[in-house]
Amino acid sequence: MMRYMSLNWLLKMRSLFSLVVVIVLFLLVGIVNPDFLEARNLLQSINSSVVFALLSIGIAFVLIIGEIDVSIGAVMGLVSTVSATMIRDGAPLSFAVLAAVSIGIACGIINGCGLVYLGVPSIIMTLGVNGVVRGLIYVYTGGKWVENIPFNYKALSQAMFCGITWFYWIMILIAVGGSIIMRRVSGGRNFYAVGDNVGGAELIGIPVKRTRISAFVLSSLFASLAGLVYVSRIGFVTPTAGNGYEMKAIAACVLGGISLSGGVGTLFGHLLVQLSWLLLTVFLCF
Repeated sequence: MMRYMSLNWLLKMRSLFSLVVVIVLFLLVGIVNPDFLEARNLLQSINSSVVFALLSIGIAFVLIIGEIDVSIGAVMGLVSTVSATMIRDGAPLSFAVLAAVSIGIACGIINGCGLVYLGVPSIIMTLGVNGVVRGLIYVYTGGKWVENIPFNYKALSQAMFCGITWFYWIMILIAVGGSIIMRRVSGGRNFYAVGDNVGGAELIGIPVKRTRISAFVLSSLFASLAGLVYVSRIGFVTPTAGNGYEMKAIAACVLGGISLSGGVGTLFGHLLVQLSWLLLTVFLCF
């Protein structure tokens, strides 16, 4: 009980620290250049964070069970190239989304089964998948960019409500809803139980193997969604799309209150960290 209360307190302190950082950044940049506090600049910073936010939500499941996934950047890149090619060549959007989801689920199952059934450490397994997927991207594209994305698909990232894109609003709903499910529903709490104590989770009847595989499937699935959003926002895809994104997503989760040892964290705290990083990037422009 004391350990749980201690971890809860640390989690709240991390999230509070992230909020303080965001506020301080707003004030500092605003003092240096008041133009930064214009609504247009602030909204642009928020809308630009949706891809990294989706990646962070997905990998949070893996980190909470005490594992790691360094393949999400490559999965996002593969989904981006495949979906962009399909959309450019006139395939229905539903087919492109189905292909993206299928790729994400397949990569997640491979990662999860490698860990659960083959006993390969997650860092090794996902690093291997990262290399294979990166190779597939270059084979699929021939090392060329995927361009000429139809305007109607790029326009999806410009659809807004109160100055914020619908992609971001949907991501917020997913993060809030996911956090509630993780805390209130038994299936969600299983992730915390497995991350906190695998042996104890098995003893009380929690399906540890299924929970671990599910975490990797969710991680890759959110990487797929990030890939779809990436195509809409950027309008073209390079063979290096998503390269290094996994490290930023992991760092955001850790700074947002998720413990690398597992069992602690939420799906919502990292959003403030993502925003603070984007503010730092914008700060360099002012």
